[in-house]
Amino acid sequence: MEIRLQDIAKHFGREVVFQGVALSLSAGSRTAILGPNGSGKSTLLQVIGGAIIPTGGTIEHRLKEQVIPQEDVYRHVSIAAPYLGLYEDLSLRQTIDFHARFKPLREGISLADVARIAYLEQALEKPVLHFSSGMKQRLKLALAILSDTPLLLLDEPASNLDSDAIAWYRKLLQTHVEGRTLLIASNRQAVEHDLCIEQIEVDRFKVSVDPLRTA
Repeated sequence: MEIRLQDIAKHFGREVVFQGVALSLSAGSRTAILGPNGSGKSTLLQVIGGAIIPTGGTIEHRLKEQVIPQEDVYRHVSIAAPYLGLYEDLSLRQTIDFHARFKPLREGISLADVARIAYLEQALEKPVLHFSSGMKQRLKLALAILSDTPLLLLDEPASNLDSDAIAWYRKLLQTHVEGRTLLIASNRQAVEHDLCIEQIEVDRFKVSVDPLRTA
């Protein structure tokens, strides 16, 4: 998927999260959005994914040279993020089945494969509510990465993962990233985004404050 952002801004009330964002992301590109906590990188990621409407500017998504209507962008996006919850009253089996109804899995991947790949096959009938934070994060990552979508968005993917799970995540992503447009939001942890080729510092789109005007 190709994505073009022109003069994008996002405000929450009087707070200007970012403005003047102009980016051109080619199909199959791998880009890291970097910045400290609270810098707006998660908001920018959601704007790119069509989950948040920008305050100003335009964003265009193209797939095979065809412009995707904004109301249909979500069909082509999968995302994993710490702030996105799971339906915790469902069992793991029900969660995977529910997800696959809206986001088909990649070719050759079955519902049982998702649980196996995430090392959760022994918990298929267990409510997600009773999963540890690490198990939930592996599930989120597996569902996103194993979905058949041309745009893959990952927000701080190493959250709640130990060193073994981080190695698992990196191998899984490397296996399933080819041909997809990838964006990873990170607070500069190299293990999260070292597969990315391009980097964007979100602070470059911050508003400069003149201390004489605020005194």
